[in-house]
Amino acid sequence: MPRRSPAEPATARTRTGLARLMPDTDHPAAYLLTVDDTPQSYVDLDDPAHLEFEYVRRLAHLADLAFAEGKPLDALHLGGGALTLPRYLGHTRPGSRQLAVEIDTGLTDFVRSHLPLDKRARIRVRAADAREALTTMKPADWDLIVSDVFAAARTPAHLTSVEYVQLSATALRESGVYAANLADGAPLKFARAQAATVHAVYPHAALIAEPGVLRGRRFGNLVLAAGHRPLPLADLTRKAAADPFPARVLAGDELRQWIAGAIPVTDATAADSPEPPVGAFKV
Repeated sequence: MPRRSPAEPATARTRTGLARLMPDTDHPAAYLLTVDDTPQSYVDLDDPAHLEFEYVRRLAHLADLAFAEGKPLDALHLGGGALTLPRYLGHTRPGSRQLAVEIDTGLTDFVRSHLPLDKRARIRVRAADAREALTTMKPADWDLIVSDVFAAARTPAHLTSVEYVQLSATALRESGVYAANLADGAPLKFARAQAATVHAVYPHAALIAEPGVLRGRRFGNLVLAAGHRPLPLADLTRKAAADPFPARVLAGDELRQWIAGAIPVTDATAADSPEPPVGAFKV
């Protein structure tokens, strides 16, 4: 696949900040995307199944386990970045219909100019706000909806409420899976409230994260998964435990205890996710 491979890091000033693509010296066709020095995405053009970020691997586990192997999916990605997960699904599930919603057109243009998409993959990118895009979706039109939106390393408030999650539930098929990438640290007030918020909309939910993050020992990513139907918890638990950085899966009574009485977030009470500590994600 033709591509333009910069010998030095490529940079561009976009709506969300200073975007930089840095080649991985260990993988000649792989690149790390950062925005204002915060890692956003990692893409290996030669091997789209190479997922460097742990939270992306957990999202991939969800897709792998919740649907029949190799089955094409209709997947909606709220937040685009370098399109790591869409590339993965296009590679592992040929024929999938995918739409990525990314508000920063400059970032999309920058990424696509250096990391072009496989033309065989059915991946479209729409320039829009994630929530506004959700309001335009047909009911029960998607198998997988992934919410992974950050602005200045924080999830915007309007993408954290019950009203936002309800929009995803309307657009998701009965057999579908909703997933959200969160970032939080002690005392995990934001993550607990988000778990309560998702559980208020979906009857089945799970939280995936490294033990140290779950205990509030360090700031990090947590993946929330939910659906109208039960999730593949046993297989997901095994997969997460076998990762290079093992993670735990909380669900059922264990998740309800972890939520610890947190109240679901509404549009009236929503706030941006916490500011990461200095150096938490910097490169």
